[in-house]
Amino acid sequence: MTNYLEVKNLSKSFDSFQLHNISFTLPKGYIMGLIGPNGSGKTTTIKLILNMLKRNGGEIKIMGLDNVADEQKAKAELGVVFDTNYFSDDWQVTQVEKSISVFYPNWKPERFAEMLRKFHIAPTKKVKELSKGMQMKLMLACAFSYDAKLLILDEPTSGLDPSGAVLFREIIEEERKKGTTVFLTTHTMLDADWLCDRVAFLAEGSIAALDTPESLKERYSRKTVQVVYRKDGERVQRDFTTEELGLSFPEDIVSIHSQEPTLEEVFLKTTGRGLTG
Repeated sequence: MTNYLEVKNLSKSFDSFQLHNISFTLPKGYIMGLIGPNGSGKTTTIKLILNMLKRNGGEIKIMGLDNVADEQKAKAELGVVFDTNYFSDDWQVTQVEKSISVFYPNWKPERFAEMLRKFHIAPTKKVKELSKGMQMKLMLACAFSYDAKLLILDEPTSGLDPSGAVLFREIIEEERKKGTTVFLTTHTMLDADWLCDRVAFLAEGSIAALDTPESLKERYSRKTVQVVYRKDGERVQRDFTTEELGLSFPEDIVSIHSQEPTLEEVFLKTTGRGLTG
């Protein structure tokens, strides 16, 4: 299996924060989420991957290339989106395309135009006239317009309204079908659960868990099912353990639900903290 991103024993020290020996691999065609609250080290990890920060230790390879020694060649196949606008405020959207497209031989004007239509972005608008959510959509439109082999997205649904978030997920599914590899950071468990083939839980600079969403939820499941039924005309709810499943269920069952934890509950159990604060 070809890995498009390899991070081994990555560390970075600041005065008040440390990233501790982060290790993971991202195979070609997979979507991976780095999940954690604000201040956990998600953006720091991305900046280290992109050689925007100097690491204190460890190794990073992008599509087999060292991210420092072969930086320009490694970055040529990347699409990157940060959670803050990096375009000039006075640029019109058409100027954004003109300025960005020169760096990418595979830039597709028709794809960019399609993304603008999908995100309802007027080409004549200036960047400063766009809301934060619309600026995020513009950055995403750029990243999706030149067939990047590896997308690195920092909090991509930050600032998006619900319809924008749904559209983003649909586009990511399209990219998955094309074989695009995606590495994203988020504190939104819905994105992680719906989109990611594997997730890493990051808390206080360390990875607390790394697996598929399904495996993590199964590992921390209470192994019970919830049965809702009627008894004497009243609606009754009861949880059954796996040992009790061999017993006869009450009659007139209304619904049965498995009781696996949510991904956010697993995060809380593995890291000892929530995603806010």
